[in-house]
Amino acid sequence: MSEFKFDALCIGNAITDVFSHVEDSFLVEQSLVKGSMRLVDTDEALRLYDLMGQTTRISGGSAGNTAAGIASLGGAPAFIGKVAADEVGDVYRHDMNSIGAHFNTGPLRDDLASGRSMILITPDGERTMNTYLGAATKLTAFDIDRDVVANSAITYMEGYLWDEEAAKNAFLEASRIAHEAGQLVSLSLSDSFCVDRFRDEFLELIQEDKVDILFANEHELKALYQTSDIETAIAMVREDCTLTALTLGSEGAMAISREETVHVPASAIIGGVRDLTGAGDLFASGFLFGLARDFSLSDCAELGCLCAGEVISHVGARPEKPLNQIAEQTGFTLKA
Repeated sequence: MSEFKFDALCIGNAITDVFSHVEDSFLVEQSLVKGSMRLVDTDEALRLYDLMGQTTRISGGSAGNTAAGIASLGGAPAFIGKVAADEVGDVYRHDMNSIGAHFNTGPLRDDLASGRSMILITPDGERTMNTYLGAATKLTAFDIDRDVVANSAITYMEGYLWDEEAAKNAFLEASRIAHEAGQLVSLSLSDSFCVDRFRDEFLELIQEDKVDILFANEHELKALYQTSDIETAIAMVREDCTLTALTLGSEGAMAISREETVHVPASAIIGGVRDLTGAGDLFASGFLFGLARDFSLSDCAELGCLCAGEVISHVGARPEKPLNQIAEQTGFTLKA
């Protein structure tokens, strides 16, 4: 790690989660389907935001959550994502830097507001989500900081970036810079629907070695290879990709390389599973941290499961307890 300033650079959509407790009548008044998730435009986002009353804001987004997990492990993450020059964007920037994640992407200055997911919580605990991507979709190759990429052991990117042509170019530029500097590039498949939209392009990325490390869950990997058999998918990705980190829910996780395959069990969840949001993001935190610190593949996967286990034990997609303390109590030595 002494060679690098950052364990990992995480690139993705900068989204702030905005929580508000409302009565069921509020959902009826706003014609919202309880428990649903919808994408909203700028006007609807700002209108609903103004009606929500008292809110709790937590900086989120898949890659942002991964960066937060690395910071909680005592690592040095960096983050690249787009926010607007507005209050929500300023808070997001402050939050990321305050947890120890380097974030200096220039703000967007046009009519789009910063991305946010407005989460309405009714008295029964049900969540109704209204997501506005906004400025997050405007990441471009000009936002890729060459020095940050070159000084990161691993560059990690969301598959969601592939939805926008400019963000796709940013992904490819970051990959090019990282490989020129001799560093590793990783991709999270993000979700099965994302895989269905961009299957051929994702396969091309790993088959042409533009991506060295693939992160996926069981459903995403089977979708990538269009098979219902996980063993078939594993055999195929072993041929295509240098290293794959595969999460299997309650069955734990696997690290798959051309030389070896390891399978580790899921971590015990004290108090049971409360919210699966962020499980894959935090698994990536532990795995990337371990890989940057030259841990064995088995230890990388175990640390990933430990981080995922913490985040699913409570509501919210970022760790509540310091992950470095949990890991060290479990027997990991995390210091460089």
